[in-house]
Amino acid sequence: MARKHKEFDYFEAFEQQAEYACKEATLLVEAVESFETAEELKGLMDRAHEVEHEADQVSHDIHKAVAHDFITPFDREDIIELASKLDDITDSIEAVVQRLYMYDVHFMHDGAKEFSHAIEKSCKALCSAMGDFRNFKRSKEFKNLIAKVNSREEEADELYINVIRDLHTKDIDNPLRVFVWTNVFNRMESCADACEEAADVMNSIMLRNV
Repeated sequence: MARKHKEFDYFEAFEQQAEYACKEATLLVEAVESFETAEELKGLMDRAHEVEHEADQVSHDIHKAVAHDFITPFDREDIIELASKLDDITDSIEAVVQRLYMYDVHFMHDGAKEFSHAIEKSCKALCSAMGDFRNFKRSKEFKNLIAKVNSREEEADELYINVIRDLHTKDIDNPLRVFVWTNVFNRMESCADACEEAADVMNSIMLRNV
C-alpha cells in the first residue's frame, strides 16, 4: 500500500517564521546592549545571518508546498504574501546588525538601545498573534492580539520621530553622526513596520475567511 503523503502544516511554518524573527530581535538586543566595538559585532553578525538563513529555508518550504498542494488552508496568494512579510522581518533585523558593523559605529546610541527593545516587543507581540492564527475562525482573542502588534508599531513610530529629531537638533554639528544614525534608525523603524505589515496580512486573511 502506498504511504499517504504527509500534509504540510502551513500554520506551524508561519509560527516558525515568527519565532525566527523573535530570535533575530533578541540578537539585535544583544548587539546593542553588549556593544564595545563594531569589529566585535562580526561574530554576532554571523549568528544573525545563520538565523536569517534558517528562516529563509522555512519560507522556501512554504513556497514549495503551496506549489504542489491541491488543498491549502486559504488562498495561495495570501499564503505567499504572509510568508514573504514574515521573511521581511528577519531580513530587516539582520540588516540593522549589518549596518552597525559596516558603518563602524564608535559608540552605541541610547536611542538604538531603546529601539532594539521596541523591535523585540513587536516581534514577541507578533509571535503571540501567530500562535493563535490557526484558530482565527473561532478565536475570541485573535483580534486583540493583532491590535497589540499595531500598538507596538505605533510606539516604535513615536520613538523613531523622537530619535531622529534629537539627531537633527542635538548632533547638528556632527553631520557624519547624523547620517550614520539616521540610516540605522531608518532600518530599525522598518523592522517594526514589517511586523505590522505581517499582522495586517493575517487580519486580512481572517476577514476574508470567516
